[in-house]
Amino acid sequence: MQTLNPAEAPLPTLSKLGDPTIPEDLDATQVASDWLSSFARFAGQGDVEGLLGILVQSSFASNMFKPAGSDQPSSLDELSVYWRDVLALTWDFRTFEGTSKIKDFLSARLGGAKVSNVQLQKSIAPQLQKPFPDLAWIQFLFTFETSVGLCSGVARLVPVAGQDKQTTWKAHSLFTTLDDLKGFPEQIGPLRNHEPNHGKWEAERAKEVSFENGDPTVLIVGGGHSGLDVAVHLKTLGVSNLVIERNPRIGDNWRTRYEALCLHDTVWYDHMPYLPFPPSWPVYAPAKKLANWLEYYAEAMELNIWTSSTVMNATQDETTKDWSVTVKKPDGKERVFKVKHIVMATGFRGGQGYMPTYPGMNVFKGQILHSLQHKRATDHAGKKVVVIGSCTSAHDICVDYVDHGVDVTMFQRSSTYVMTTKNGIPMLLGAFYSEHGPPTDIADKLNASFPNLFTAGISYRSSKLIAEADKELLDGLHKRGFRTNEGYKGCGLLLSVWEKAGGYYMDVGGSQYIIDGKIKLKNDSQIKEFTETGLKFEDGSELAADVVVFCTGLSDPRYTLRKIVGDELAEKAKTVWGLNEEGELKGCFGDSGLPGMWNVMGNLALCRFYSKSIALQIKAIQEGIFGERYSAAD
Repeated sequence: MQTLNPAEAPLPTLSKLGDPTIPEDLDATQVASDWLSSFARFAGQGDVEGLLGILVQSSFASNMFKPAGSDQPSSLDELSVYWRDVLALTWDFRTFEGTSKIKDFLSARLGGAKVSNVQLQKSIAPQLQKPFPDLAWIQFLFTFETSVGLCSGVARLVPVAGQDKQTTWKAHSLFTTLDDLKGFPEQIGPLRNHEPNHGKWEAERAKEVSFENGDPTVLIVGGGHSGLDVAVHLKTLGVSNLVIERNPRIGDNWRTRYEALCLHDTVWYDHMPYLPFPPSWPVYAPAKKLANWLEYYAEAMELNIWTSSTVMNATQDETTKDWSVTVKKPDGKERVFKVKHIVMATGFRGGQGYMPTYPGMNVFKGQILHSLQHKRATDHAGKKVVVIGSCTSAHDICVDYVDHGVDVTMFQRSSTYVMTTKNGIPMLLGAFYSEHGPPTDIADKLNASFPNLFTAGISYRSSKLIAEADKELLDGLHKRGFRTNEGYKGCGLLLSVWEKAGGYYMDVGGSQYIIDGKIKLKNDSQIKEFTETGLKFEDGSELAADVVVFCTGLSDPRYTLRKIVGDELAEKAKTVWGLNEEGELKGCFGDSGLPGMWNVMGNLALCRFYSKSIALQIKAIQEGIFGERYSAAD
């Protein structure tokens, strides 16, 4: 049996499976259909032992997201098994690893779910996949119903060799998710408004947006992509909502950032719900172009939005748990809304910049900015600029300075994970999001169906292949003294995003500027203090500067929450972002720790998928059909 890195321990390698024989003429559809027939029978009967019998048996624990010191896998040789559920059976976001935990989950939830009408989804045919030479599984999608929901799932069956060398296909990973609520379909397609409207639409829209005669059910704080995503899903489910956006225009959160800002995610990954980008849209969208699209999107989808408005505070009734929210309008007048739910869509990590403090900042005679305050390189023509940080914003801003003839030095505080988008994105996401990939809704389910506990192993291997493809560039960076790392626990990009929300650069050209010496580099000592004319370092060296730009990330998301609800309630709220021990994001999309308070956060793809989860939960609560959460222990 081959020796695996601890990060690879969750992988169901063929050697762990007993080196099964996979026939050349394997009928993947027949294998999937047979397995799904057993699944339907056992699930419909509430037969927990029956279900466990068609899953891999395992006591393996990866421990990947446990604290350092207790984060080693229980074994490198044992098979793993996973069941991830998004609302369908748990009304929560859960990943169960190992037979014991899956059994506990099924024993608690299967009987009450009343699973029925299990069907193979034939639009995407079952497929034998071999992502690496020592891995093989049959992947397929299916649909099913519960007592309250229309659901779907993704299964991956692995070939298990028995003592008689006969191969049995068993599920190594299962994903189940709630798609819709029975009796409350989205008002789209054939359920759209069929009535003609002659001359009344504009007045009707103005009345709807004003909320003159009542309050919305949901108030959404923030009109960026995440807020719009939630708003549009609530709208299609018939839940009244209002978005409060502090900027004058939708899209200003992108429009007013530094001019060089451009998305590093691809067009296929970044579509909005219901209304994809046109086929001529560039692979990497400039920030101002995306800003205009968001404004157009809000108008086209008829979302209710108050711009130039600010949420001043919110209080919660201890008995009803309803919220009273004070909003200051553009004319300075205030309106108090009584709402059932508040959605915090205030940007990644609350949209507030983090700037570390150093001695002497008050005596520095130059200008100190956070990247959120920086606009354009030409503002600092003829000056010496130091950019503190070495991740995405730092690279973008440094490149812009160089392109405009400004002397710029990047100060690298710690090592950075670097991969090129050219090589990395196709390896990581190309199977889901590419020119010839599956439809976005299918791609989202396939992507979500990989539990992060399991993804770690795939990511570890993929990151090594990406590093090999990027070797020339990485070698060039190392020759210049730029420090790189291998991502979160050696697993590259994606887990760094979900766990740390920083520490990486998806290279779109900036690295070559460092290699060529166009961006100067300083990283041989930490900053000791500011002086009147620049920075002094712990080794005694100094760096002259007229302008210092901090590209040091964003603050705790609860900073914004604290300003709105006060310290007492904010302390009750759960941590937002980072992964819990199951590999699920903390505090996002589900239970925030405060009844009727929801957090939505992340890139365009993440919010596109999970914004509907928020809307479904709110709709279920309002209709009285929301069940009890089957939640992980805090």
